[in-house]
Amino acid sequence: MIYTDTRDKSVKTDLKTAVMSGMNEKTGGLYIPVEFPKLPSSFINKTPEPSFRDIAFEMAKPYVAGEIPDKDLQAIIQDAYPFTAPVVPVDKVSYVLELFHGPTCAFKDFGARFMARVMSYFNRNESTPLHILVATSGDTGSAVGSAFHNVPGLDVTILYPEGKISPLQEKQLSTFDGNVRALKVKGTFDDCQKLVKTAFTDNELRAKLRLSSANSINISRLLPQSFYYMYSSLAVRARSWGDNKIENPAIICVVPSGNFGNLTSGLIAREMGAPITGFVAATNSNRTIPDWIATGDYNARPSVETYANAMDVGAPSNYERIQAMYSLEQVRSLFASYWLDNDGIIDSIKNCYEKTGYTIDPHGAVGWKAWSDIRKGGMEALKNGTKNDFTKPGLTPNLPSWADKVINKEAVGIILETAHPAKFGATVQKATGSSPIIPDRLEKVMKLEDKAIPMENNYEQFKAWLLANL
Repeated sequence: MIYTDTRDKSVKTDLKTAVMSGMNEKTGGLYIPVEFPKLPSSFINKTPEPSFRDIAFEMAKPYVAGEIPDKDLQAIIQDAYPFTAPVVPVDKVSYVLELFHGPTCAFKDFGARFMARVMSYFNRNESTPLHILVATSGDTGSAVGSAFHNVPGLDVTILYPEGKISPLQEKQLSTFDGNVRALKVKGTFDDCQKLVKTAFTDNELRAKLRLSSANSINISRLLPQSFYYMYSSLAVRARSWGDNKIENPAIICVVPSGNFGNLTSGLIAREMGAPITGFVAATNSNRTIPDWIATGDYNARPSVETYANAMDVGAPSNYERIQAMYSLEQVRSLFASYWLDNDGIIDSIKNCYEKTGYTIDPHGAVGWKAWSDIRKGGMEALKNGTKNDFTKPGLTPNLPSWADKVINKEAVGIILETAHPAKFGATVQKATGSSPIIPDRLEKVMKLEDKAIPMENNYEQFKAWLLANL
């Protein structure tokens, strides 16, 4: 497979280069495959539907062709995924895709564990370590830290915004040792991300350190996240008739989105043949992408703090990939967009719990409210000419091509539940009146010693620290 650059289509490179460098240091652009091969219909229409690992193998094969033999790819997938992604029906036309069954209880485990093993494979003959720099707004850092901890030849530095993530999330980041450490930055996630991106384009630094990224700017994070879109859409298609008597339903994936890597992974799955009709880009008050879809103007901005902190991103990196894959009109045809403020997040957690008995986290709650509003009159109102104000919470004024499928009750929704609700216990308790049960693997982390290193939001200080300590 050949990979190109979102900023320079003349670039042609291989997977190893794309993965090990993270992004193109010359242009600052992100790597993306030149094509998205379709899986055979015989595989997609197999009865019963394929297992998660079988799907992972078949989807990954074309992207690693010529660089990772099938036998080694099978071993990578077997080692990366001792867990799966259950599809849980919460009503007749709504399914929750639980992505929190990995070691750090967040969807980032799916991408990080695959990426760590691919990087280790590519790095196996190198004499010097590969230094991974990763910015996190909550869950990425812990997933990367867990996935890379004690992996030979790899070294990880995590940057997170001090005081802007949940206490449990911070414990998951700040307690690593050995080849993984965390820097708590006096700033926002966008500041952390800017420090990392600046490091990648610093020729002096790159001459001394082999650098790569584990954020969703790295293509090896996005490709494996596409596996669960294929898996869940096939599972929902297979069971839908028994649940709701809708024959051949339009499947709408409702994606809580911050840096928009997860949604981009869904686009990759759809391009490869996943039976997904459309997407809902659902976010919090950091509404850069919904505003772009509504107005046509992309305006990155400083992030604001919300209860759904993993989506507190004002300058989403994967906007570049979405723009490279589709025109704005194609995006508007494929996407509905939706945003919610803090009050709406609390109300949605409460509503989901009261209506279905399901305890959802603040990020999934944005997805739940988006799907609820869309199927209970919101899409029909847009079709009938209601001009929603995109500056206010709710469905933005964009009518996707699948609107009639929802209006005619021919659609089902898959809501991505991106993290375990126990990671946001205080917020969930505020909404529902009860605290979610903490999984053992999270409870153990709370007893570990904090080892995070304070860092100013200053690139020269960050660079000096890297050179002195790595």
